[in-house]
Amino acid sequence: MNVFANAVGVLAVVMFNLSYQLKARRNLIICNASARILYVIQYLMLGAYSGAVLDVTALFVSLIYKRAVSFDRRRRLITALFANAAVMGLGLLTYESPISLLPIVGVIFETTAMIPKEERRIRALSLLGAPPWLVYNLLSGAYGSAVGNVITLVTIGIAMLRYDLPKKAGRER
Repeated sequence: MNVFANAVGVLAVVMFNLSYQLKARRNLIICNASARILYVIQYLMLGAYSGAVLDVTALFVSLIYKRAVSFDRRRRLITALFANAAVMGLGLLTYESPISLLPIVGVIFETTAMIPKEERRIRALSLLGAPPWLVYNLLSGAYGSAVGNVITLVTIGIAMLRYDLPKKAGRER
């Protein structure tokens, strides 16, 4: 069962990392949401319920943020505050040990990353969500996802080099 769960986790990793290589915000969020569904399935199979609940929460928050691009700044901020409160609340409901806090931190960074309109900000904030998930995945036996977290760090770094640094240096690609 763990082998199959980790195979689902590897597929989730592929989808998740592919999302950061997509240039358009809409496609990035849709691909990211698809990956979250696969992560939820993996965590349920492993009995890692905090991860499953928080990935379901992150899925819904990501879909809300897909529409938030049309919100004004104040409305996006209010949406973010309520979303982060929901993430913290649901995360604490599934609290088992201090390890259960790691996905809360990871999801807050990942979902907050979906608020900005600029893809470069999405990637920068998403980068901060990977380390807490890496530790959680290692401790939960989600080794495919743990490898994926390392790949995520590299993939987001590559996307930042491809899309973000040239703009910063004044060279559009």
